[in-house]
Amino acid sequence: MDAVRVALLREVLAGTEWLGATRRFAGVLRGSVVSHGGGLLLVGTPEYEPWHLAAHLVDEAAWSGTPELAPTLVRHDARPSDPPHLSVGPGRLAAARRGETLLVVSPWGCPRSSGAESGGRPGAPFLEQVHDARRAGATVLSLGPGAGELAAMAHESLAVPEGTDLDLDTVQHLVSAAAGENAVPTPRGRRRFRDRLSRLADQLTAPPPARW
Repeated sequence: MDAVRVALLREVLAGTEWLGATRRFAGVLRGSVVSHGGGLLLVGTPEYEPWHLAAHLVDEAAWSGTPELAPTLVRHDARPSDPPHLSVGPGRLAAARRGETLLVVSPWGCPRSSGAESGGRPGAPFLEQVHDARRAGATVLSLGPGAGELAAMAHESLAVPEGTDLDLDTVQHLVSAAAGENAVPTPRGRRRFRDRLSRLADQLTAPPPARW
């Protein structure tokens, strides 16, 4: 993403619903994890892994002094040999409990089953795992097209339909930035606003870490 475009993104979006929508969603996310003392699980689909969002939430957690925002990334293809922060598999969803927050990021309204990626072994489809986490008391948030079973079962969802001006990756950046920004009251003013836009631009244009 072009750095100039990123720096002007929020100013351009000021006349649309995106700033309000992403900040409301970020507020729900922050409120859920802070009120329960943490326990944020972040999961994508077997085909789409939101590791970039995970990295930005870790950064925002440190910057804002809100450690509850740092997520546990749940990966469909996690292996025991992976680094600890990358080795949490789908079984973690089965262990979700009341007070935890599950953020599901999916480019599709109905994520596919993870059975193929697990070598064909018997197991609940991904949507069933999410439903079980909700039934166990976890708060489920979804970020994706806004239609389908996933959005229907989520306590809160942010719709990013295909064909909109913003893609899913850009919306994730806005959500993570707003989650950290809203955690700490900051003085209003043009300089502070520019500082945040500059910081967001630096994040989006920095080389991705090696397999965050």
